[in-house]
Amino acid sequence: MKSFAEVINRRHTGSTKWDGHALMGVPPEAIPLWVADMDFPVMPEVTAAINRRTAHEIYGYSLPADSYFESIQGWMLRRHHWATEKEWILTVPGVVPAINIAVNAFTNPGDAVLIQPPVYPPFANSVLGNGRKLIKNSLIPEGGGYVIDLQDFETRIKANAVKLFILCSPHNPVGRVWTPEELKGMADICRKYDVLIVDDEIHHDLVFPGVRHYPLPALDAAYWEHTIVCTAPSKSFNIAGLQTSNVFIADARLREQYFILARCWGVSKVNAIGLVACEAAYTYGDEWMDAVMAYVAANADYVREFIAENIPAIKVTKSQGLFLLWLDCNALGLSPRELESFFLKKASLWLNQGYTFGDEGSGYVRLNIACPRSLLVKAMEQLKAAVDGSLRKD
Repeated sequence: MKSFAEVINRRHTGSTKWDGHALMGVPPEAIPLWVADMDFPVMPEVTAAINRRTAHEIYGYSLPADSYFESIQGWMLRRHHWATEKEWILTVPGVVPAINIAVNAFTNPGDAVLIQPPVYPPFANSVLGNGRKLIKNSLIPEGGGYVIDLQDFETRIKANAVKLFILCSPHNPVGRVWTPEELKGMADICRKYDVLIVDDEIHHDLVFPGVRHYPLPALDAAYWEHTIVCTAPSKSFNIAGLQTSNVFIADARLREQYFILARCWGVSKVNAIGLVACEAAYTYGDEWMDAVMAYVAANADYVREFIAENIPAIKVTKSQGLFLLWLDCNALGLSPRELESFFLKKASLWLNQGYTFGDEGSGYVRLNIACPRSLLVKAMEQLKAAVDGSLRKD
């Protein structure tokens, strides 16, 4: 296993994160700490599995082997204490397509779909882009972190006859790893009003040491007929470019309805290389995953301590997981567009801007900390210099 502290040059590799400057109008010198992929090399077992597959030299249409499903089931049981069945698992190229399939399979144009902003932008896009009505149960800032307003959750579901709820668990970008009580509270309300839950768990492995993630259906079999769980090895093992995701649907009726549309859209299969990479990751990835999250947690501690000591105008949201930190920059007194310009042009940092996660994200930015510590140190020094310079001018 290579050291996560090693700096690997990703420029000129077609990397969205590192080579997308010109396409997105970003200064080329800005350090890219935005889109959610890691600057760490993949685990050796994944590379070895890919090399064995590519050595065959024929890359035709491919089916997942029994060992593919067994690796996924084993991972879910070991890491998340969730006993699953092979027939529950459907393959799709990504979690965003998986969510869009669900929206179209289980709602009609004009139906209400609920999300919890500030949240991953494709959630709102999957609702509005498919002609559904967007309903918001905004998360509440509290105690330096975020909580759910369950009363508002139920009120909005009842008042708008919500048909589907897209849950982000753990939550991107605020880093909340929901407790069983919080999950059950939402699930019980959804059962009461016959609301389908599309549970995006793409970040479910990315929890800090000592924190446990709970897959919603694992809490009670009663939730199976109301829940679809979307997962992928992409964030956990840094293989997003291989476009392989797995959707768990325990209820046979829901599964058939979902599969019919996925097949109709031509997105019920994944690529040959993604299959072997996913299987290797879930078969051999325990030690690597633990090591990655230990390094990420240390990076999070570093950023929190540096900002608290040197840039008190910025607050780091409390989180229990993810390799993403949600920074409250409202005290800088900048509009969302001014904040974006400040980070790009003065701090020379390319981060995700909070306003893209909904109005609730105004004044925030999302920082990717899955990178060598030396890169974070440089980024924090640039941010401190930019803030100090701005405050002196004020």
